[in-house]
Amino acid sequence: MATRTDAPTRREQILKEAARLFAERGFHGVGVDEIGAAVGISGPGLYRHFAGKDAMLAELLVGISESLLTGAKRRLAEADGAGGVAPGAVLDSLIEGHIDFALDDRPLITLHDRELDRLRDADRKLVRQLQRQYVELWVGVVRRLYPDLAEPTARSAVHSVFGLLNSTPHLTRPGSLPDRAGTAELLHRMARGAFAAAAGA
Repeated sequence: MATRTDAPTRREQILKEAARLFAERGFHGVGVDEIGAAVGISGPGLYRHFAGKDAMLAELLVGISESLLTGAKRRLAEADGAGGVAPGAVLDSLIEGHIDFALDDRPLITLHDRELDRLRDADRKLVRQLQRQYVELWVGVVRRLYPDLAEPTARSAVHSVFGLLNSTPHLTRPGSLPDRAGTAELLHRMARGAFAAAAGA
């Protein structure tokens, strides 16, 4: 999502504004008319794109889980294709990708934390399945870098780092964060430090 450079489609515009409004005021605190007004179309006009708010929420939460997993797989494939890429560099690449998400898609983090349970069972299970795959991909990379790290410990460390990186929506007061580059560098350094600490390095 954060790496797109072409103009967003109307559907993507609707999803972006829906995510922002849902994160600010809660899923039930936002009406279809308000989402429509945010993108310059009538509320009923949204139904040409989505069946309703539930469908928007599902696409947002399933979509970001798919996007994170796809991006991570791409980064690993690029490393494999380059041949001989050090495990530390691969982990750095994964961290960078997740930091881009954490800094550029903050409303989706809030939305996931607050509204995941509102999804239909099938959509919620799909989100969880995608997230498990994402975690295990990270665990494999971390254990290549730190071979003596037990799998359960590596998994706990990955979850802890996600908690760190996904804390950005809670740091929104003026002056609470440096500029984007500084924030990204700080988060990256802390993430690498957390993995090294878990491994006793």
